[in-house]
Amino acid sequence: MFSDFFYLGKITKHFALKGELMVYLDTDEPQKYYNMESVFLNIDGEPVPFFIDDIKVKNTHQIIVTFSDINQENAAQYIDVELYQPLSMLPQLSGNKFYYHEVIDFEVIDTNMGNLGTIENVLDYPTQAVFQIQNPKGEILLPVVDKYIVGVDRDKKLIKVQAPEDLIQLYIG
Repeated sequence: MFSDFFYLGKITKHFALKGELMVYLDTDEPQKYYNMESVFLNIDGEPVPFFIDDIKVKNTHQIIVTFSDINQENAAQYIDVELYQPLSMLPQLSGNKFYYHEVIDFEVIDTNMGNLGTIENVLDYPTQAVFQIQNPKGEILLPVVDKYIVGVDRDKKLIKVQAPEDLIQLYIG
């Protein structure tokens, strides 16, 4: 249901007595979302649009939001609800920067080992994101680290990397 959306953050708590809600923005550039007019909430597994009347910035990643349809009486039921935005709202990235969802099915070419395979998924662990690459000899897990990424070609759908050779050898011998 959320394949056309990206995760933006989560309502963390009720704030004040006017139905305002504290929202944690889980993004590298939260300031880009300080002026939103609407957002989609995950209501029973469905993206439901909610309009925003006001946003106050508490700190870099926390905002206080007043929603049009949420008041003091019903605000508590929205605590821990996730916020989403359509993928079309993401700012365009260039160069070696990319969103994880956009590189699925990209070929990964290593400067030493050649074609490593196709990115099947990006596993976003708390400590490190990892490319899950499907190779004919088996799965390769390659940390998504700037120093390994040599280039991104969106037109050709490929990522050129320079991975530690011994790491790749662990997977494909």
